[in-house]
Amino acid sequence: MKVYSVNEIFYSLQGEGYHTGRAAVFVRFAGCNLRCPFCDTDFAHGEQMTAGQIAEHVFSYSTHPETLIVLTGGEPSLQADDQLIRVLHRYNQTLTIETNGTRPVPEGIDWVTVSPKPDSTVVLTRADEVKIVLTHQSETDLQHWRTAIRASHYYLQPCSCQNTEDVVAYILRHPEWRLSLQTHKYIHIP
Repeated sequence: MKVYSVNEIFYSLQGEGYHTGRAAVFVRFAGCNLRCPFCDTDFAHGEQMTAGQIAEHVFSYSTHPETLIVLTGGEPSLQADDQLIRVLHRYNQTLTIETNGTRPVPEGIDWVTVSPKPDSTVVLTRADEVKIVLTHQSETDLQHWRTAIRASHYYLQPCSCQNTEDVVAYILRHPEWRLSLQTHKYIHIP
């Protein structure tokens, strides 16, 4: 029986991007294929769980169809597969994934957020939203992601709430981007 390495499962509000403010159950997977210096997740440790155990935890928080399920990490595309997607769709919730885009995602994901990282090779060319954490990327880098990944929504996000003025200034010059804030950090929720 396949097991997944899960860092944590918790219920909160989505704090970033298009779905900001929606109730969500987060499944944070352990493990990542990148090592971003600004990452706020201890993804090196995880509890081994089956798809059924993950679903049991997820649905203990909510079976309401308006609740998002967010697969995140680390890098969820290293572990998420068709079996897990089928089990999590049991109650028809919207299933989302937040990925760095360096690996394909399984079929059946309802909403894909790609957050490309500097100096990584992204293989996904379509997504529902692109969300870039602004660190040291150039204007050329940012415009590259606007054309390399076709999406309905493009967001820039300050890095750990530190460079908000830079992000706002960039968006004022490039209004095709929208601001994403880590609202969960501002209101002190997980």
